[in-house]
Amino acid sequence: MNDTTHELRIRPGVPADAPAVLDMLDAAVAWTNARGNTEQWGTTPYSQKPGGAARVDRYLTENTPYVAESAGVPVGAMVLDSGPSPQMPIAPAGEPERYVRLLVSDRRHAGLGIGAALLAHAAEETRRAGVGLLRVDCWAGGGGELVAFYERNGFTRTEPFLSDDWPGQVLARRLG
Repeated sequence: MNDTTHELRIRPGVPADAPAVLDMLDAAVAWTNARGNTEQWGTTPYSQKPGGAARVDRYLTENTPYVAESAGVPVGAMVLDSGPSPQMPIAPAGEPERYVRLLVSDRRHAGLGIGAALLAHAAEETRRAGVGLLRVDCWAGGGGELVAFYERNGFTRTEPFLSDDWPGQVLARRLG
């Protein structure tokens, strides 16, 4: 279950990882804001959003979390589930699936392929479970950079959606 890719070790996440995951999410908000993007994550640090810390705790206890480490330090996190968040306007696939509910990396380690390594691990875990479909949703605004990231990692656009005014895109990857 432990993978090493580009000096990254991917291990199961545990509740004690919550502070590191919250730090990564806070840094993601600051990073997107510094680039002029206040729509994707908003402007409030994730740890200060109502329910933000509790959501991370649930991810680490009720879902299937993974943490990427470099030299023993958490540098990325991913959460897999059996379907999309019930809070999102996304229908279940109608077949067994694994769903990436969270993918975040430490911006101080950008360029190491952390997100790609975590997505490759998600595909491996999905295959290992005997499931042939891996899906994810993401913010589709801006110039579409996030959608393009998932496409570079083997996903294909399926359906766009709106959550209030937030434009999203569901992507899928068939695994053989």
